[in-house]
Amino acid sequence: MSRYFLAIDIGASSGRHILGSVENGKIVLEEVYRFWNGMDHVDGTLCWDVDRLFNEIIAGMKKCKEIGKIPVSVGIDTWGVDFVLLDKEDNIVGQTVGYRDHRTEGMDEEVYKIISEDDLYARTGIQKAIYNTIYQLMAVKKTHPEYLEKADAMLMIPDYFHFKLSGKKVQEYSEATTSQLINPVTKDWDYELIDMLGFPRGIFQKVLMPGTAIGSLTDEVKELVGYDCKVVLPPTHDTASAVMAIPTNAEDTCYISSGTWSLMGVEMAEANCSPKSKEANFTNEGGYGGKITYLANIMGLWMIQSVRNQLAPDMSYGDLCEQASHETIQAVVDCQDSSFLSPDDMVEAVKDYCRKTNQEVPETLPALASVIYNSLAKCYAEKLEEIQKITGVKYDKINIIGGGSNAAYLNELTAKYTGVGVHAGPGEATAIGNILSQMLEDGTFADLKEARNCVADSFEIKIY
Repeated sequence: MSRYFLAIDIGASSGRHILGSVENGKIVLEEVYRFWNGMDHVDGTLCWDVDRLFNEIIAGMKKCKEIGKIPVSVGIDTWGVDFVLLDKEDNIVGQTVGYRDHRTEGMDEEVYKIISEDDLYARTGIQKAIYNTIYQLMAVKKTHPEYLEKADAMLMIPDYFHFKLSGKKVQEYSEATTSQLINPVTKDWDYELIDMLGFPRGIFQKVLMPGTAIGSLTDEVKELVGYDCKVVLPPTHDTASAVMAIPTNAEDTCYISSGTWSLMGVEMAEANCSPKSKEANFTNEGGYGGKITYLANIMGLWMIQSVRNQLAPDMSYGDLCEQASHETIQAVVDCQDSSFLSPDDMVEAVKDYCRKTNQEVPETLPALASVIYNSLAKCYAEKLEEIQKITGVKYDKINIIGGGSNAAYLNELTAKYTGVGVHAGPGEATAIGNILSQMLEDGTFADLKEARNCVADSFEIKIY
């Protein structure tokens, strides 16, 4: 009898329920449910509909019962930084605002009135990103102080869903680090910083490491889905889950977790909070086993997704990649430019950047895609150089994991611009990492090394 483990992987545009098991020494995945996701405009604010998302979580768990594959455990991973505030009755206070909302504009300056940007980085090792939880909480404090007065708990999005499943309010480590409020040495909340900023320390939950079983399903959830199982914290930040699934145990491994965002970096035992690291805009996020996923946040396939959705929503990414590969346009843009974070019109944003920099302006979808793919690959090459300077290590290959590992043209360009081999796959890295953490908790694998060897044996890795 196979033992099944359920990963619920919720990204910014869709979510999936994926069952994982080990058969004949290989990891087998089965997608059992899929649903859409996106931010809604509510009274001029971009919000997540967490009630609808939780209903989708339940619907997918029911599907496991329907097909007779009841999981041993379940774990949820999502994007970082966003949270809910709960009152004493566990009702949500205010709105569940998404990271692309503009409420954080100017909130960096409010934070820097209390602690300088340099000191903040030295304390937390987290890169400046205007949507980080620290700035979101400052926005709440400035515009809705009554919400913080009313709040009894703050839960990051995946922790909120684990609470809804298990009744336990805890904070998983990898997701917590995206808040910019965690001490990278103690791997706990920086309560001194929290007090300085005037956030109520009582709302912050106990930090637990990924791979921790926090209990079983509540009676209410058991009744809804028709079975009981353990709730195990994976690395709930999707990047940390993806990094768990790198198919190698080589000491010096450079990775790109490629999806809506491209996260490029290396695993380290300790955080690097140096001024040099801050200047290069690298971040020290949490990973499995308390490790640091030291990485740069690059805009990623968000730009491609946006232009495709605008101009040809029915075209497959494979076709778009293929068409882009035949283009000869030489223009490139700075993927890190803020104009690409949340424009009303991505097509116009790319064209406008090319105009302003006196380059050829892409007029067709394949030309736009070519510009974006080349720009991403160029950015990867620049970041690789920076990583090598900071770590003092020369990396001879890059492991590309996640959905973007299927973008053949981008992988070719990455190999060309960086001058190193690209090993692409597995595409389902986030779900695999989520499942691995549950399997490790259950004893399927002795350690992460054994689990990663199994990933390498189980999934096709394409070399460029």
